[in-house]
Amino acid sequence: MKLRTLGSSDLQVSPIGLGCWQFSKGQGVGGKFWADLEDERIIDIVKVSLENGINWYDTAEMYGWGASETVLALSLSSLRKDAIIATKWSPFFRTAGSIPRVVEKQLKRLPHIDLYQVHNPAGFSSVESEMDAMARLVEKKQIRYIGVSNFTANQMRRADKRLRTHGLRLVSNQVLYNLLDRKPEINGVLDSAKELGISIIAYSPLKQGILTGRFHDDPSLVQKLVGYRKYMPAFNPKGLERTRPLISLLKEIAHKHKATPSQIALSWIISNETVVAIPGASSTSQAISNTAAMEIRLSDEEIQLLDMMSKRCRK
Repeated sequence: MKLRTLGSSDLQVSPIGLGCWQFSKGQGVGGKFWADLEDERIIDIVKVSLENGINWYDTAEMYGWGASETVLALSLSSLRKDAIIATKWSPFFRTAGSIPRVVEKQLKRLPHIDLYQVHNPAGFSSVESEMDAMARLVEKKQIRYIGVSNFTANQMRRADKRLRTHGLRLVSNQVLYNLLDRKPEINGVLDSAKELGISIIAYSPLKQGILTGRFHDDPSLVQKLVGYRKYMPAFNPKGLERTRPLISLLKEIAHKHKATPSQIALSWIISNETVVAIPGASSTSQAISNTAAMEIRLSDEEIQLLDMMSKRCRK
């Protein structure tokens, strides 16, 4: 498995990392999406991820208001202290002036922060002010590199331009991107990132589990979901029927590769060399499945077929 350079940094990451939203311990608004996983289970998920080639982990202050960061640090402490850690600052109802205080709290939970990201552009400060604050963290060696999340192409350009005045560069933009959510391809984010040498980190690459096909095979599983997912349009009967043709194609291609639909969906995402993905995992079997996707090589024809079917199912 070939590692990829994250943007202009010296971070060498596996094409697939581990998203740690599921480690929120049921706390906070975001944590209500998932069941409260026991620490032992989380440690096992991190362990098998490491053993199967994943070398970086993406968490956030907002994931359980520190719960995810805490249990991730606990997991890595007994396994691999030099794993690459990415986390985020939440801008909701805050200004850039809060960034130094927040990162100090996060560094008490985490052993180090390799990539620090602005979680979204919804703060009370300008992009430029936030980048100034982030740059100061690099100068103080509290973080290594700077990224953003959910930024538009223009906001991403503004962030990178401001960081250049500090002799720094924007490393990444983390956005919603999967076979059923392809807005980055049409809103300029992918093209601008490629032009600027910025990596795209795809979150929810399996669309909250829809692309695994398990809810199409057994719709009754939707009602067993914990939290808000069961109420999302993609999970209702109409939504499942709309995406069924794509799931059928994923299964067909998966059969040829002796793989699963989810592995094919992940392989499609990372077939673009400028994109890395961070699927989550609520079990060791899911974690192992995610890592196996890095070994699948789709043909140009398979990529094109998935592209066409994906567009049909989104109409």
